[in-house]
Amino acid sequence: MNSTVGEIAENELAAVQKSQLYSPDLAPVPAERRKWKVGNFAALWISMAACIPTYMLASSLIGEGMNWWQAILTIFLANVIVLIPMVMNAHAGTHYGIPFPVFCRASFGTRGANVPALLRALVACGWFGIQTWIGGNAIYKILAVFFPSLAAETAANAFGITLPQFLCFLLFWGVNMWVIYKGIDCIRVLLVIKAPLLIMLGLILLAWAYRNAGGFGPILSQPSAFEPGQPKSGQFLAFFIPALTGMVGFWATLSLNIPDFSRYARSQKDQIAGQALGLPLTMALYSFIGVAVTSATKIIYQLKEPIWDPVDVLTRFTNPVVLVTAMLALCIATLATNIAANVVSPANDFAHLAPRHISFKMGGLITGVIGVVMMPWKLVADPSGYIFTWLIAYSALLGPIGGIMIADYFVYRKRRLNLIALYDPNGEYRYTNGFSVVGLVSLVLSVLPCLPGFLMNVKLWPKGWPASGFLLGIYNYAWFAGFVLAFVIYLALRRLFPERGGGESQGSK
Repeated sequence: MNSTVGEIAENELAAVQKSQLYSPDLAPVPAERRKWKVGNFAALWISMAACIPTYMLASSLIGEGMNWWQAILTIFLANVIVLIPMVMNAHAGTHYGIPFPVFCRASFGTRGANVPALLRALVACGWFGIQTWIGGNAIYKILAVFFPSLAAETAANAFGITLPQFLCFLLFWGVNMWVIYKGIDCIRVLLVIKAPLLIMLGLILLAWAYRNAGGFGPILSQPSAFEPGQPKSGQFLAFFIPALTGMVGFWATLSLNIPDFSRYARSQKDQIAGQALGLPLTMALYSFIGVAVTSATKIIYQLKEPIWDPVDVLTRFTNPVVLVTAMLALCIATLATNIAANVVSPANDFAHLAPRHISFKMGGLITGVIGVVMMPWKLVADPSGYIFTWLIAYSALLGPIGGIMIADYFVYRKRRLNLIALYDPNGEYRYTNGFSVVGLVSLVLSVLPCLPGFLMNVKLWPKGWPASGFLLGIYNYAWFAGFVLAFVIYLALRRLFPERGGGESQGSK
């Protein structure tokens, strides 16, 4: 088969396998192994979207003042938006069978591709840490039921949490590392049992909220804090815009590395239909559980502020059997989501740094270590920080990468890649010593406008400085602003400063 239509010919394969840019983990998936259908992609998204961070995503909006329909609509709209770059970036993976870091070589260079790959990997490390913290915290809560002295310890250590909490976090981290070591088959088994477990747990919480709050009426009638006469009256738009950006940022990660999964698709129709069916509706439905339960806690416990962390909600259950069963289900489900959503991509990305020396398993171990160092408990300490510091901040990095990749593949190259050259260190994607100056400059120029807003958000840039309001406004649109800027800047620079790498080959624009 010709190398420009999705597969490397047998007579060319031997030369490609000798390349320092090649490894079995990064190799194009052959046609006979591309078997994923619509149902596989829908199941993948149902499994990944039905997770505790999705619950926390919705409940954080309630915690910040939205009512139930405002929160659900924001999440649904954000996922319809992010679905567009998702299916577009998936196209190259399906057509050429290549993973995300290899796809990046076309727009950033054979060595420059490490820049977007590492940025994506670092975000995944943060998410890995967050999911690991959720699972570890669940273990801590289980133990505290039987050993109340653990809960009595309130002195935080140097990391900002108590020693028992940190040890439980490390225990769950160790389980994650063991699953990575066991390999992809173990991950597949976890994903099969994970979705029904977490959906069942969510429905149990929903039934509990319905019964104890007096039905859905009181829950859904909770007013928005942005309505007239409420504490945040008139401030809805100022919150909605950054909230929408944060919700888009939630899956901006997978919108980049979706080729890691779509490379196994049987056809473009399968990956498009499967993702469209699996993502927006699942996010909206599971978010409703988070919204309803979070709103119910305010009614049931007569609180001024609702409880937005599901682990904290479960600790209110008085029956030890119910509590332990629910927490164990949460741990298993969190483990499966963590491995599928937050290890597959960074493991490939780290392997891309040195394909001959870093395997998928080694990349997974690197992900785990960085996930601990990032102290994830601080990232989810409060709903405001979860949205404005974590979700929006990394969307400012990932939006521009997505804009560059889509501009390069769909507009500049018109969906034509030279598959062999992607693995050739001296080929046409070499550019300047392996780096595409156009791609990297476009990325930097698109990220810079959001930097002052981020610094203001973390109190490192005085809000009273000139144009601070305008700059903070750009940050609130971080993913959107970065995506559009990168798209336009990249195409303009490509036309003004055409780059040439090694030997130009037929089949690439």
